[in-house]
Amino acid sequence: MGRFRLTIEYVGTRYRGWQVQRNARTVQGELRHAIAEASGQKTFDLYGAGRTDAGVHALAQVAHLELATGLAPERLRYAINDALPPDIHVIRLEPAPQRFHARHGALLRSYLYQVSRRRTAFAKPFVWWVRDPLDVGRMRAAAAAFVGLKDFRSFTAADPEEGSTRVQVDEVEIAEKGDLILIRIRGSHFLWKMVRRLVGVLVEVGRGDLTMDQVEGFLRKPSPVPAELTAPPSGLFLERVFYEGEETDLPLRPAVAVGEIGGGGYPRASASTAVPSVSKRPEARRARRSARRSRQ
Repeated sequence: MGRFRLTIEYVGTRYRGWQVQRNARTVQGELRHAIAEASGQKTFDLYGAGRTDAGVHALAQVAHLELATGLAPERLRYAINDALPPDIHVIRLEPAPQRFHARHGALLRSYLYQVSRRRTAFAKPFVWWVRDPLDVGRMRAAAAAFVGLKDFRSFTAADPEEGSTRVQVDEVEIAEKGDLILIRIRGSHFLWKMVRRLVGVLVEVGRGDLTMDQVEGFLRKPSPVPAELTAPPSGLFLERVFYEGEETDLPLRPAVAVGEIGGGGYPRASASTAVPSVSKRPEARRARRSARRSRQ
């Protein structure tokens, strides 16, 4: 059995998150189908670095694959991509040490949230359009309260009895890029819906509807308020997953840029923005692959 490290981008709009679920379409489920078709193997292991929620996107999700195959890594990647729907794409597939584990080996996870200050026809699936004026200075001041080892019980939908709600947040960075407000949140791990609730609270601070004292109060004792302010999944991207020895000092830039040319223009996407077909039509894909092989 060989072990491989996969780097994957996907548009999460059509999926019920990363993890395989019964009677639901998920990113991991689509990958498993594609790997089985590409390799001809039914038995293999596929683990992701994080479980993105329904509707959440990824610029560089990491997974490891344990698979018996005679295909070269690049040939395997090509075959998997050919079997995937257009809103999921394996960027890289490379051999990995047997000890590499996508989830347990991750040291840092980086999430990016995009808030748009204007209505956009092109980037709607990738932003949260907030109509009200936002004070970015107030948002940055409130973001500082989240940095460090804090109790985020007010910011998760998970049952606090099932595990600790204390999380180490290393950085909350906020930048303005054209009509976008970018919020990057980095930490060792995150609780269910935690990032979206942090963003929702920061936006309310920017609107002037929450004070710093209230934000700090959410960290001192449980409150239902952050749950009521949960940001939509459309603007959230799993930006990067970092492992030992990897560079973490990366520029903060949009996943999808909005209105950079005279207030108009087109989106620039890191993740695929292709409109996916409802049907995968595997028989048509197999016919196209067969035709390509015959021409080689």
